[in-house]
Amino acid sequence: MGNLTKTTEIEFRVRYNETDQMGVVYHGNYAQYFEMGRTDWLREMGFSYRAMEDGGVMLPVISLRLNYKKSARYDDLIKVKTRLVKLPTAKIEFDYEIVNENNEILTTGNSVLVFIDIKKNRPTKCPDYILDKLQN
Repeated sequence: MGNLTKTTEIEFRVRYNETDQMGVVYHGNYAQYFEMGRTDWLREMGFSYRAMEDGGVMLPVISLRLNYKKSARYDDLIKVKTRLVKLPTAKIEFDYEIVNENNEILTTGNSVLVFIDIKKNRPTKCPDYILDKLQN
């Protein structure tokens, strides 16, 4: 299925303000790194959170799992790899892998988001324009 297996990668350096006194990335920042990867994945597919919200759909996170393997440190060059797990329904699920410049796995994770109709404030099915793009 064409775009369903697409994996994206973003690369950046860890900033000083993302670390603790020991120069290690604070654990809460990994959720932000995953969001950066997810936003980039959507953008590369031709979608944006802003356009979805303007169209009446929002995507809150309902589940987040992180597995820490090795610490990222200040000024490390890291890469976030993001992959869609399966064809979305009312939910969309992503897997993540964060690696350092030696391609060592630092963190893996998963997030599940739900499509919400903004006007009704209720779950809704994945918009057809997203499903169409993923299946072609």
